Amino acid sequence: MRTPDADVPYGTLDLIVLKTLDAMGPLHGYGIARRIEQQAQGMLALNQGTIYPALLRLQQKGWIRSQWGTSENNRRARFYEITRAGKSQLAVETEIWERAVSIMARMLEVKS
Repeated sequence: MRTPDADVPYGTLDLIVLKTLDAMGPLHGYGIARRIEQQAQGMLALNQGTIYPALLRLQQKGWIRSQWGTSENNRRARFYEITRAGKSQLAVETEIWERAVSIMARMLEVKS
């Protein structure tokens, strides 16, 4: 049986990261993970082994870009921001996800 703090559902992390960067502006990896956890109100737990491969994948696709900067605790950190291509992909992914949620909601309402 799965617990509320289960892994991120397959195929949703890219959308979640893109949405976070679109809403919040540039953030470092740790900040992205903490913001997602905050928004999920304890329903998700992200670790470095989850967030950093996703950031690398998104950067390789051209949906985010990064640059080095200084974090709020005065440490060197890589800051990520969404690109124009990332904003377009966010719109596509959002539409796909909303359609999937709508289908699942209808299926769960069906009485057997």
